Formats: sequence, structure tokens, C-alpha cells
Amino acid sequence: MIVCVAVVGHQNNPLYLQSFTGSDDALKLHHIVHCSLDVIDERVNNPKRSASTLNETFLGLLYPTENYKVYGYLTNTKVKFIMVTTDLDVKDADVRSYFRKFHAAYVDAVCNPFHVPGKKITSNSFSERVGTIVRSFGPSMTL
Repeated sequence: MIVCVAVVGHQNNPLYLQSFTGSDDALKLHHIVHCSLDVIDERVNNPKRSASTLNETFLGLLYPTENYKVYGYLTNTKVKFIMVTTDLDVKDADVRSYFRKFHAAYVDAVCNPFHVPGKKITSNSFSERVGTIVRSFGPSMTL
């Protein structure tokens, strides 16, 4: 089960952050998302990256915690997508599929002529679409 998703701008500014649990866990999940930015920066700026991983947008498992797994995705414009899940037995194929759908929803949201680039995403339709994608996450997920 996905408990938190985030979109972070290229300057590490939060563009969208949504928790799917009770309000008592929201602060802890926001902290986990914030901490994952350091891991993303370390992976992206690592000079030992091979040519095959330079063009890879899916960053994979960023780090596991006691109760959560944190996954990352990086767009060509350096916008970061972060997912926090409680499912400790999730498959990379499911996570990749989720990020593809999430990326498509993000692209649709920022292509809105009323959206200001670099500002928080406040679109209700984007939030509803993300909620639908999160609820459909799992082994039966298809494109």
C-alpha cells in the first residue's frame, strides 16, 4: 500500500505532497520524503555511474526503513517523484508502472495553461488522478 507520494522540483522545492494515512503519520512521512532527496542527489551526482544507468529515470529503491520502502524516479527536467510504501514485498515492475502513470498525470497537470512552472500543483483533477493511481497500485496493475 502506498502511504505517501511526492513531486519535488529540480531545486528540491516541493511541488506536490500527499499522504494517504492518518494525519498523525503525515509529518513522519514528509520527513522520510525530505530525507530521500539526499539519496537521490547522491545517486544522480555519483561520478561512477555507468553509461547504461545515465539515461535511466527509475532510481529504484532509495532506502528501506523499519516500516516503509522509499522509491524514486527522476525526469529529464530533474523533477523527482518519490513514493513511500508499506508493502515490503513490492516488485520493481509494479513500481515502474506506477511511476509511468504518475509521470503521465504530472505531465498533464503541468501542461495546463494556468499552471505556473515551478509552483505547487494545486489541481483537483491531478489529486484525484493520483488517488486513483495509488488505489490501483499492486500486483494486478497494468498499463
